[in-house]
Amino acid sequence: MNAHEIIVIENGVTRNPIYRLKEPINLRILEGEHIAIVGANGAGKSLLVDTIIGRYPLLMNEVHYNFSSPVSTLVSDNIKYVTFRDSYGEADNTYYYQQRWNAHDIDDTPIVRDLLPSCNDKKVRDSLYELFGIGDMLDKHIVLLSSGELRKFQLTKTLLSNPRVLILDNPFIGLDVKTRVLLHGLLQKLIEQISLQVILVLSKTDEIPDFITHVIPVSNRTCGVKISLQAYLAMQGTVPAHILSLEKRKELLDLPYRSDDDYCVDEIVSLRNVSIIYGERIILKNLNWTVKCGEKWALTGDNGSGKSTLLSLICADNPQSYACDISLFGRKRGTGESIWEIKKHIGYVSPEMHRAYMKNLPAIDIVASGLYDTIGLYKKPTEKDRSVCEWWMHIFGIEDLKGRNFLQLSSGEQRMVLLVRAFVKDPELLILDEPLHGLDVYNRRLVKDIIETFCHRKNKTLVMVTHYKEELPDVITDSLILKRST
Repeated sequence: MNAHEIIVIENGVTRNPIYRLKEPINLRILEGEHIAIVGANGAGKSLLVDTIIGRYPLLMNEVHYNFSSPVSTLVSDNIKYVTFRDSYGEADNTYYYQQRWNAHDIDDTPIVRDLLPSCNDKKVRDSLYELFGIGDMLDKHIVLLSSGELRKFQLTKTLLSNPRVLILDNPFIGLDVKTRVLLHGLLQKLIEQISLQVILVLSKTDEIPDFITHVIPVSNRTCGVKISLQAYLAMQGTVPAHILSLEKRKELLDLPYRSDDDYCVDEIVSLRNVSIIYGERIILKNLNWTVKCGEKWALTGDNGSGKSTLLSLICADNPQSYACDISLFGRKRGTGESIWEIKKHIGYVSPEMHRAYMKNLPAIDIVASGLYDTIGLYKKPTEKDRSVCEWWMHIFGIEDLKGRNFLQLSSGEQRMVLLVRAFVKDPELLILDEPLHGLDVYNRRLVKDIIETFCHRKNKTLVMVTHYKEELPDVITDSLILKRST
């Protein structure tokens, strides 16, 4: 191994066939190279990274490292990897969906200050704290952070550990525009100042930072040859204007409607002077908002401005919703209505849901859980229900995943499954919180097509959150911008 080679894999084949790529891995990463590992959802990007960091032992040989570090030779000290799921926070078996909004269940959870490591370089620490607004988060319980704030926390925590090689899985998703620009600049500065080498795992290949020097394409569970960024960009074609076929578009538009006139009302959502306060922190203040039948809303705002909290009120996932003046489908919250009856008419996906969904069930069972509004499946679907699930998986082009276990899917494939779960009821109200997180270019365009087609059906109402304007479907009619309370 040459001194300038920091990571070398020669004919690498993992011992466990489950985690094996189709072809042996041959890879050399040199000092000073900054890599983007790119590929479609399910192509094998995460398997490659797990092999690079030594998570899966190899047959016959091993991964060779030469970090030239005076502090430590341990791989765990020199390489830090922030995965897609890590970026949603410290999700484990103690975390459950809705925990973020249940204040009585957070007292035993850690606060941000206690989870951040010490840092000898005060300048680096202060720069990170300023960039990500960490000072305002230090005394907050980790479960109260928004998905964007969680990503900022994880990035700060990792960078404070002073790694030699930093591997980030889709680092820019979930961050507002200002923070994305600042993070790009910070990584560039750290590369120049402290010899940090960066490896980005990207599904969104149309935003490869210009500090990247080389690209490793991964396709069909095969690690491609490392090429220069310029060569990779020169090879890229344009994404078609539409991915959803005309046949599937017609199938979706011709889908029979449910006969449920009670939920065909003028006002789908109505909030009057709604305020949400946790301790001394004001999340929402005197918010008035009405969503009428057939409207398509874009809900935007910086990280921590209250977007997900607002959606949790609508979906009755937040206990404070019963103390607020909220009406849904013309029924005032807390007047004896069945929230489960109302939920039947809402399709919902969010970062919190993805974070909490640790159920290792077949993908089709994850989809079927959307019919019953449960995290996990506790009721055996009928043949008719299973047929409905298969039809929606066909529309999204993921019918081949139906028998695969959810936790063995890539993060992008998991997101596609959770999206199908949101649509499976053919809901009157569709609530999509950052729905395109982790999706490759092809699937982002496909899902956008499906959203647009779905919204052309009669009496369909949409609320969508995204930090990327280009992700908003063409059907958007209105917008609500939330600002952080000071």
